[in-house]
Amino acid sequence: MARICELTGKGRQVGNNVSHANNKTKRTFLPNLQNVTLISDALGSSVKLRVSTHGLRSVEHVGGLDNWLTKTSDTDLSLKARRLKRDIVKKQAATAA
Repeated sequence: MARICELTGKGRQVGNNVSHANNKTKRTFLPNLQNVTLISDALGSSVKLRVSTHGLRSVEHVGGLDNWLTKTSDTDLSLKARRLKRDIVKKQAATAA
């Protein structure tokens, strides 16, 4: 399973361990991913996603999963999140009409 946030697209970064003698060895920095269940107000159901803690705070700040998905571009979202966004937009369009 890829270590990538499904909402923000945040993935691993590469850097160096630097010793006291200034020796450098490659290492990776992994995002803090959590398995969370988020509730979609438009769909009236819960969704399990693998989200970074930064992404989770961002979703809370914007006002929920529905607002986050409608404002985020599709390039950052995972396939599962893009499908969820499509369903939410359809549901919101049906209720508005």
